[in-house]
Amino acid sequence: MPTTLPVPIQFELPEGWRAEPPDAVGAPGAAFVARHPQPDAGFSANITIDGEYRPDATALSEIAHASVERLRQAATSVEVTGHREIGSADAPGFTQTLAVSAVVGGVSRDLVQSQVYLSMLDVIDPRKRAVIRLVLTTTASQFPYVLGDFQDFVRTVRPDTAAAS
Repeated sequence: MPTTLPVPIQFELPEGWRAEPPDAVGAPGAAFVARHPQPDAGFSANITIDGEYRPDATALSEIAHASVERLRQAATSVEVTGHREIGSADAPGFTQTLAVSAVVGGVSRDLVQSQVYLSMLDVIDPRKRAVIRLVLTTTASQFPYVLGDFQDFVRTVRPDTAAAS
């Protein structure tokens, strides 16, 4: 069963991307999944969204590092190829890019993940901090072609204040 996000958000999908039920595409821990319409060598680039309340003050970079360690448990290899702080003091974020070798659907694949971590305060109770994770997973060869779509998508993500009232 898909998870729900700790805070409501709104966003716009890039043109052509389509939402899929997380359970149906093998992502039961995700709250949302979208897939690119053009698979590459049988693999569909996808965007997933998940998140959790974080009552602690753990830095986004540490949360991202823990995500890499979890991914290493499931993949053949994982290498962080880039990372940086993004956003502002009021809306901090962290992004990292990973080169991942993994067996997906019985096929060994070289994948790239672009992960974005956004810290958001609960609109109803601003003492509660949520961390929303946005992840693009694609083949290494398709990555340059879908990265712009993902960046456009990330720019549209914001708290859904209407849902909180």
